[in-house]
Amino acid sequence: MLRFRLGAIPVEVHLSHLLFSSLLGVLMVLMVRESPAAPHQHFWPYHQLVQEPKSLETLQAALLVVLSWMLIVFVSALGHEAGHALMLRAFGYRPSISLLWLGGTTRPNSPTPIPWHQRSMIAAAGPLSGLMMALAALGLQRYGLPEDAMSARVLITWFCGANIFWALFNLLPVPTLDGGTIVSALATRFFGQAGFIGAQLLALVLCLAVVAFAFAMERPIPLLAVLFGMYGLHALRLVMAVFRGDMKVSSGVVPPPLQLELQRAQAALAQGRLDEARQHGLSILDSQECTPDLASRAHHLLGWAALKNGQGRAALDHFSQVRRRPVETQALAAAFSLIGDELRALALWEMAWHETHDRTVMHEYAGSLIRSERVPKALRLPEVDLEAAFLCAQRPLFIRGAYSEAAAICEAGLAHVRSSRLAYDAACAHARARHLNDAMRMLRRATELGFHDGPYADSDEDLAPLHGLPDFEHWLADLLKSASA
Repeated sequence: MLRFRLGAIPVEVHLSHLLFSSLLGVLMVLMVRESPAAPHQHFWPYHQLVQEPKSLETLQAALLVVLSWMLIVFVSALGHEAGHALMLRAFGYRPSISLLWLGGTTRPNSPTPIPWHQRSMIAAAGPLSGLMMALAALGLQRYGLPEDAMSARVLITWFCGANIFWALFNLLPVPTLDGGTIVSALATRFFGQAGFIGAQLLALVLCLAVVAFAFAMERPIPLLAVLFGMYGLHALRLVMAVFRGDMKVSSGVVPPPLQLELQRAQAALAQGRLDEARQHGLSILDSQECTPDLASRAHHLLGWAALKNGQGRAALDHFSQVRRRPVETQALAAAFSLIGDELRALALWEMAWHETHDRTVMHEYAGSLIRSERVPKALRLPEVDLEAAFLCAQRPLFIRGAYSEAAAICEAGLAHVRSSRLAYDAACAHARARHLNDAMRMLRRATELGFHDGPYADSDEDLAPLHGLPDFEHWLADLLKSASA
């Protein structure tokens, strides 16, 4: 998988996109070879494709055409999805793009439900972007290329044709395409559930007509029939889901009280008021007016609240009920770390680091490597902060009550970096595990390394098992005395 950023928009290119675009390029080579009378066959490299017998020049020309079509598909699909993404950015969302198969998808990553009018404009922005790219290419062909650059002119003609076809195709009113999104959003907004069902039935009739047309032609097109058969089946499933009651259809307008409740929950979560965020999230789920999309967002928020509370199992339960939006890879990784499933957590932390390139995530990945007894690999990560890595390694263990293991990791970290924080945390873990002598040993080590915050140590509940112990009281008195001096 290839990852890069288009400005502030993260983009990932899946292997399926490269494979299918190369397959389309091969099909175009075959089409060129079957049409030797076409005008562009007189220009390099196209005229090489009709030469017989096959030669190295023919193979080179075929490879060039395949690569040209891969470039056309890549730029066209990226431009189409960028249209969606830029419109999302204009509305204040933080989208991400994935290119797969012959197209792609743009995730809004929206913290709140997207209003119907915004959804319609976002869907329309993709085809509009494709048409604008086609017009720009035509302008380049007419005013920016020399008259004798015939090969480049043919390439631009293909690019224009691909973008015009892709824009019009996506405007068809069938599910998963932009036209289907627009028609469903408008019909549902103005006619409610009946409008949604009507939009799906319209798509089903259109798909059946295309399937019939594909088989009625003199040379049937099975691929077209299969594609629209799948679209039609999806529309039928949506209709059946509504009739069975498995799918709740709303007008797309979130009741203002629930919208306000969601905003309050998000604000509380951002400010660390986890109990308040949880109460708001649960009240959304308990409401009779809660839409499926709003319920999904509430579960996403509750999953994060549980995660910040150190409740890995509860977080996974909520994340499993999130629909039609991605759950952050690092959130899943943290949840698995908290429940002690380090095998899954390690793979997810590595994936999250490659996705985000965030240093905090990298240190969590390093911590997972350390917990998995792969310390050398953790230490080889680029610009890793050893203190941060070992602190991240011990934290999930401490949260789930594996105090002896947490203390052992902190002490192991001291062999790599002189850190008063690691020594102090090791003392806290030993104290929680009732290893009082080891706790005092690590407290003295912490002061040797520069720990002098007596008031903090005095109020730290993790050290409560040491209170009343003469060695601890003497250590604390010396610390408080040095702090007041």
